[in-house]
Amino acid sequence: MMRVCIWRWSYFLLLFLIIGLSSLWGDAARADAAGDSSVERIRQAGVLRHLGAPYARFITGGGDGLDVELAQGFAQYLGVRYAFVRSDWDHIIPDLLGREVSHTEDEAQLGAGVPVRGDLIASGLTVLAWRTRVLQFSPTTFPTGVWLIAAAEHPLHPIVPTGDRDADIALVKKMLGGVSVLTKNNTCLDHTLYDLDVTGARIHPTPASVSVNELAPAVMDGMAETSLLDVPDALVALEKWPGRIKVIGPVSGPQTMAVAFRPEDKALHAAFETYFAELVSSGAYRRMVERYYPAIFSYFPHFLGR
Repeated sequence: MMRVCIWRWSYFLLLFLIIGLSSLWGDAARADAAGDSSVERIRQAGVLRHLGAPYARFITGGGDGLDVELAQGFAQYLGVRYAFVRSDWDHIIPDLLGREVSHTEDEAQLGAGVPVRGDLIASGLTVLAWRTRVLQFSPTTFPTGVWLIAAAEHPLHPIVPTGDRDADIALVKKMLGGVSVLTKNNTCLDHTLYDLDVTGARIHPTPASVSVNELAPAVMDGMAETSLLDVPDALVALEKWPGRIKVIGPVSGPQTMAVAFRPEDKALHAAFETYFAELVSSGAYRRMVERYYPAIFSYFPHFLGR
């Protein structure tokens, strides 16, 4: 009788372990399947759709650019065809998420559904607090920040750097009383991100028809006295129009740019991290950056560990 009871208890214990392990294996398998679905979906489709808006030298509009090369290499890494999907700054995030997005400085809310047009955003996209609420970002692909620029002949003088970024920003803001400033909503050049309303500046958000690439020329043409401009675009403008614009000083602390993914596309994000780490460690990414932004290491000497 004792042997029968022991056998029965052993049987039920073994059965319990088998059921428990099966459940764990099933959960793990489902998790793996869910995690891998984004990469498998792209491989089945045979194409990686790169969402971008022509901007500085990230996407030149001529079929090349730093982020174009980056996304083309990722498509090759995945073994699929590359396709560029042109968007604009008002629609690029909805084009990825399939939902409209409204936001404040720190929060974002999803709205009505829209068609999904791409698999990732690589477009010199700055990592902002509200964007992190709805997007999954890659490791930093480029350093940035926001500067105030003016036409060369404008009476505003560039600040003398103090060595303290917060003090430099305060000096710039102190100059803005009554000064007109071009800004761009829904981008890193949105004035609400930098408390410019309290400076007494005359804020001029540009219409959707004016791209971020046109802000420096707009200042030179007298649309406003000054404009917000981020570092990579300012570097391009200073090179393209030497002696015609000047940098007054910073209005933001250091910022970063990265590639953006849907939050649920964890496998695609992980695949990009592996691809990008290999690109950086081989030195290939530094060479790509130097082709498009040779001056960036003068302003950010520690970028990519230099």
